[in-house]
Amino acid sequence: MSDYVIAPPVIAAVPIKGSSQMFPVRRIFCVGRNYAEHAIEMGSDPTREPPFYFAKPADALVVNDADMPYPPASKSLHHEMELVVAIGAAGANISVEDALGHIWGYCAGLDMTRRDIQNEAKKTGRPWDMGKGFDHSAPMGALVPAKGVDSSKGKIELKVNGKVVQSSDLSKLIWSVPEVISNLSHLVRLAPGDLIMTGTPEGVAAVVKGDLLEGFVEGVGEVRTRIV
Repeated sequence: MSDYVIAPPVIAAVPIKGSSQMFPVRRIFCVGRNYAEHAIEMGSDPTREPPFYFAKPADALVVNDADMPYPPASKSLHHEMELVVAIGAAGANISVEDALGHIWGYCAGLDMTRRDIQNEAKKTGRPWDMGKGFDHSAPMGALVPAKGVDSSKGKIELKVNGKVVQSSDLSKLIWSVPEVISNLSHLVRLAPGDLIMTGTPEGVAAVVKGDLLEGFVEGVGEVRTRIV
């Protein structure tokens, strides 16, 4: 006899490259405006802005190159290509020096955004949740273990229908991966299964049904989805 009055939800998970095992996802945190050029693109001053965060539900994941349905209530769906960090060891008030030791692995991901809904929320001072945390808003590629990955540098790129639309380098992150982990861990206790999307470079733009998105992070891997 079940201890629950309804069936528990299926555990959201990200595949692991070269393995039949999966990485269970607890929470998805996202860093806003963490590349200078993108901050300028979005009308902010990157030299004075400390890190800030928003979240997506774990079941927003799209994995295994699956299609992403175009979301309802929006006419401006934007792509945001990102490096994703998977937390493997719990911690609070983590120092920058110790932060890398809390990482299980990395993957390439897309922070898909209903930009029109987000922009309206900004105008009215309301939360961004429905602009960022909607169904299927987090396509991700396979995770690779952290060992051997240098998250301080490396090409990050996104192609839409074969054309490069975002291209930068991880070295241009305003707040590095260890700094983000440390900062966030002073706000919440990080736990195994948490994912951190570390921010997108400039070049964000709208996509439409039929568009094929192919992202790449050097030394980490790829993410691929088609908008349907």
